[in-house]
Amino acid sequence: MRPRPRGTVTRGTTNPNRLRRLDRWLAATAASRLRAATDPLVVDLGYGATPVTTLEWYRRLRRVRPDVRIVGLEIDPARVAAASELAVDGRVEFALGGFELAGLRPVLVRAANVLRQYPETEVPQAWQLLRQALAPGGLIVDATCDELGRVATWISLDASGPTTLTLAASLPYLESPAILAERLPKALIHHNVPGQRIHTLVAALDAAWRDAAPARVFGPRDRWRRTLDTLAATGWPVAEPPARRRDGTLTLPWHLVTPEPSAP
Repeated sequence: MRPRPRGTVTRGTTNPNRLRRLDRWLAATAASRLRAATDPLVVDLGYGATPVTTLEWYRRLRRVRPDVRIVGLEIDPARVAAASELAVDGRVEFALGGFELAGLRPVLVRAANVLRQYPETEVPQAWQLLRQALAPGGLIVDATCDELGRVATWISLDASGPTTLTLAASLPYLESPAILAERLPKALIHHNVPGQRIHTLVAALDAAWRDAAPARVFGPRDRWRRTLDTLAATGWPVAEPPARRRDGTLTLPWHLVTPEPSAP
């Protein structure tokens, strides 16, 4: 018997291609994990009222591992029943489940726009449940994005805990990186205040973007590249190699944004 689902039903709103930035990043960053997995099982946790983004993720991951299997998990039985009509020959299925991952042992877990609907105090326990269910060498992403997926952020976690924070944006629509603060994951969004590391990062990113304003004539992708070059030159350990600094993402080690303890 599968364990009782852990968590609560979310609003379930979604849109086609809403998670495309996260999916592209995962396909590149987690490709080696997926290719090396004995069982190429991934879980889409809390896919929402419709499974459109689960099916999109499956198509994208098939390019990395053709025999990948995806299980979409939801706590709402009605959502599972509706989504099951779109299952794909044992490669995509839908089931009841929450943070315990229904007893599955996936190599990748995507939890997008799930924890943002919980109190911050419940995040550590949810992370712990997810990490305990991972297959060896597995990866979790706790992600948040806007309704169209033009602004997104996510935290990566492995069995030991959080490892990185990624900020991502659709560059043609980006007026200021400060907008990313509105879509920070639940573990960070309330800490974007002076004195906290995440506030320092957002301010540095926004300042570097302003400094790169002359590059607007070459397009937003070149402006973003110059922004990341500036961050790297001032000591921020930007994970993106120079050849990928035009893609609208910024990934940094988690310890640089870990919330500071509140003052007594």
